Parts: sequence; structure tokens; C-alpha cells
Amino acid sequence: MIFVAILAGGIGSRMGDTDTPKQFLNLGDKPILIHTIEKFVINDEMDKIIVLTPQNFINHTKQLIKDYISDNDKIVVIEGGETRNDTLKNSIDYINENYNIDDDSLIITHDSVRPFVTHRIIQDNIKAAKQCGACDTVIPATDTIVESRDGNVITDIPIRDYFYQGQTPQTFKINKLNSLINDLTEDEKEILTDAAKIFVLKGEKVSLVKGDVTNIKITYPYDLKLANTILRSK
Repeated sequence: MIFVAILAGGIGSRMGDTDTPKQFLNLGDKPILIHTIEKFVINDEMDKIIVLTPQNFINHTKQLIKDYISDNDKIVVIEGGETRNDTLKNSIDYINENYNIDDDSLIITHDSVRPFVTHRIIQDNIKAAKQCGACDTVIPATDTIVESRDGNVITDIPIRDYFYQGQTPQTFKINKLNSLINDLTEDEKEILTDAAKIFVLKGEKVSLVKGDVTNIKITYPYDLKLANTILRSK
């Protein structure tokens, strides 16, 4: 089975002067979150799409889905967690409580504010995770990477050819991911930035999937302006 966890639990504090979490802001004529969900709804391989939002936005999210997406039987909205890792764990717990999965069942995790994910990226994620057990969507780093340990002086300028910028989706075999999450120490939980790092921390392989420069994450007001430009060009 293949599940999707759309992580919409954030409050979007970096978006500026707005009380609305960024995933609910409009991109073109509909919310960013709806654009993102639609990319997975049209894929017949998805068994369930789990949207995880702040508790006080659950009913709002359900209404948006009802308003914008006619074929919504595969979508469920549940509460996210305090952290990204907690939100991911909530999705895994929901799957385990409601479905009989096996060791080959996959979970595709995706940022709710990456509305331009492509069918090709999704399919490549599925293929890579089936083969390797875990994969991360990335693009090559184009700028020189500068390291500074104190924020004042350069400590290193590593070779750019070895570095990539992480995107989403990230896709994993569910049982393996759940096992690794349960094995995390408190110190490891403190340094988590995404699910792929769970595998890296535990010495597990994570395959690379080629992303796309248009697969942007809408975080700042400028990103929303850029997203509207990309949408018009499509």
C-alpha cells in the first residue's frame, strides 16, 4: 500500500503580517494546500492521503477539501504534532491503527507548501523507496556553500559538487521508518530537521531522487510572489 502524509502542521511564522498559516493562503484562485493535495489525488497509486494540520484548522481544512476537490474519498484530515517529527509520527500511528500494512508499504511525506511537485518526482520517489527503502528528493547546490561555526568567520568552503539542496517528497517503507523513530534517543530527536535524517543518523541508506528547481517551498512573502509567477507560466 502507498500512503501520503501532507505535513501542514506549521503556523507559517516567517510569512510576515498574517494570522493565517501559509498553507491556507491563496495561490492563484485557491489555497496553496489544495494545489498540493491535488497533485496526489490524481495519482491512482495512492491508497490514502493524510493531511495533518493544527487542531484548530482541522474543520477549515475539511471544508476546503470539500469545496475544491470533488474526488476526495481518499483524503483524511487529522491533527499534526508540535514538531515535524511528531506530525510524521501521528500519520504513521493513524496508518497502523486503521490499515493492515506489510514491510513493503510506503509513506510519501511532503511539505504542504510545495505545490509544484510533479508526477515524475512522485513516481521516482515510489520507485526509489521500493528499491532502497528510503529516498529524498534533492537538487544540486548551485551556490558556493560556506561554513561558519560562529557566524562571524568562515571555517570551511566545501566542494560544491558533493552538496545538494533537500526538497520533498521523502518516501520510506513505513515499518522501517517507524522502527527507527521509536529507536531515536532524546539527543537525536533534538537535531532532526526531516525524516531522511532519521535514516542517516541510524546508518541506513537513503537514495537520491532528482528534484526540480520549480518545486519550491513557499516560506516567505517573496516565495508566494514567485509561486504566482510559476503558476501563471504553467
